[in-house]
Amino acid sequence: MDCFEKIEALVDAASADAIDRARVLLDQFDDKSQTIAQAIDDFLLDLMTLVFVIESTQEMFHYPARRLAHLKLTRIRLLLAS
Repeated sequence: MDCFEKIEALVDAASADAIDRARVLLDQFDDKSQTIAQAIDDFLLDLMTLVFVIESTQEMFHYPARRLAHLKLTRIRLLLAS
């Protein structure tokens, strides 16, 4: 399982420890460029938001927040591929 598959599983689980685990997995890319570092920060912020939404709101808000985190992760993957 590659790094991004592990992070996708963390997004799907969206537990409090998912944020720290995703941060550790993404640390290996943080020094590639400022653009990638910003994309990682954006993703982590959305992951934190997702965890908050899941812990404190109705289920109807879970999917949009999870989708946003997946999109931000895709952005990181695309930036690293270019």
